[in-house]
Amino acid sequence: MSLIKTKIKSFKNMAFKDGEFIEVTEKNIHGRWNIFFFYPADFTFVCPTELSNLANYYEYFQRINVDIYSISTDTHFTHKAWHSCSKSLEKVKYTMIGDPTGSLTRNFEIMQENEGLADRGTFIIDPEGIIQAIEITAQGIGRDASDLLRKVKAAQYVASHPNEVCPATWKEGDATLVPSINLVGKL
Repeated sequence: MSLIKTKIKSFKNMAFKDGEFIEVTEKNIHGRWNIFFFYPADFTFVCPTELSNLANYYEYFQRINVDIYSISTDTHFTHKAWHSCSKSLEKVKYTMIGDPTGSLTRNFEIMQENEGLADRGTFIIDPEGIIQAIEITAQGIGRDASDLLRKVKAAQYVASHPNEVCPATWKEGDATLVPSINLVGKL
């Protein structure tokens, strides 16, 4: 069963953000768009490239009312240590959630049970806590924050224009489509 259009489950996890340890729950995400960005583990290979790339776009996401939460099954202590010693992660300003019990990862159905690690899963969540988009990739395939930004803008557009849809390669300002019988077979 797909998690698309489902409400996220309750959770309570410790996180690292802005040099502090904080508690994050599902209540923290209401009222804003959110990205839950699951990755396998700190101190690895593809993961720091993804988190660094995401950090490069953080300001753009903030401008469009989007919070970012990176999540792995490491602890919030490990996130702080990794942030403190990695040149590519020192620019990360978004919240880094620890999930050592794997409960949050299991809530999103992306736990690799044999490894105790999360798959590379990206979830776009609307201000009501409803999952609007999911992307899951294999371990060796890194994600691109510029494409994620495009997808979030499309999700926001469709949410505010419920009678329109965004075609493939849509970018902010491009034409959208209004589904109707008149479009069938004409695109």
